[in-house]
Formats: sequence, C-alpha cells, structure tokens
Amino acid sequence: MAYWQWSDNLSVGIEEIDRQHRKIIDYINLLDEAVFEKDTDKAKQVLDGLVTYTITHFAFEEDLMKKMEYEFFTGHKQVHESFTRRIADYQTRFNNGENVSRKLLSELRIWLTNHIKKDDQDYAPKLRGVKHESWWNRTLHALLN
Repeated sequence: MAYWQWSDNLSVGIEEIDRQHRKIIDYINLLDEAVFEKDTDKAKQVLDGLVTYTITHFAFEEDLMKKMEYEFFTGHKQVHESFTRRIADYQTRFNNGENVSRKLLSELRIWLTNHIKKDDQDYAPKLRGVKHESWWNRTLHALLN
C-alpha cells in the first residue's frame, strides 16, 4: 500500500495543478519505497527528482499567480522559498549519510497537505474565475511547453 494516496479533499479544482500535486505525491511514495527497500541509491535519485520537480511546480504556480495579479503572491512565494530551503537541507544531510528519510517523508506529507489545503486553496478560486479567459489558455500553453 502506498505511503500516501491522493484524495479529492486535496484538489484545488484546477486540473493541471492537481496533476502536479499528484506527481509530487507519487515521488513521495517512491521515496518511501526506496527507504523501505533500504536502497540509498534509489532514494537519492528519487529525492533529487522530487526536489527538482517541486521547484518546477512552485515556479509554475508563481507564474500563474503573477499573471493573475494574486494579491498575496509575495507571501506565497516566500512560503515556497522557505520550504525549498528546508528540503535542500534534508537533501544535503541525506547526501552526507544522515538517515533523515522517515522525518523527511513525514514533513513532506504534513507540509504539502497543509500548503494545498490552505495556501493553494486561497488563490484557486481567483484562478478558477479567470480560467476561461483567453490569457488562461495562452499562459497555460506557454508554461507547459
């Protein structure tokens, strides 16, 4: 059984963002598998991929928030940056041989759940409100290609 399963209460109602959040959860589950298997090479590879993908996801969200002139953009971006620094610290500690995997998995799950349910849910209604405007299609196309 997976460490963490996507549930509809995590949905922000924006298909692409939900898809990206599910992908992050997939990475977390792969990390859990690697830890369970005691495969440090696999765990390092998954952790590196998770960090890279999360940074890409944050950039995607931030681009959307900027374009829709989200009033709390600066604060949201700071939350992303703070989290990125914390995870980079875990990554460094892991790469130096410290066993941080279980604590990291727990923190990822708690942080991402709270971030989606609070911070992301805060901007989602505004984005859903402009989703059908022409800039949405141009912006989404530009960010995804």
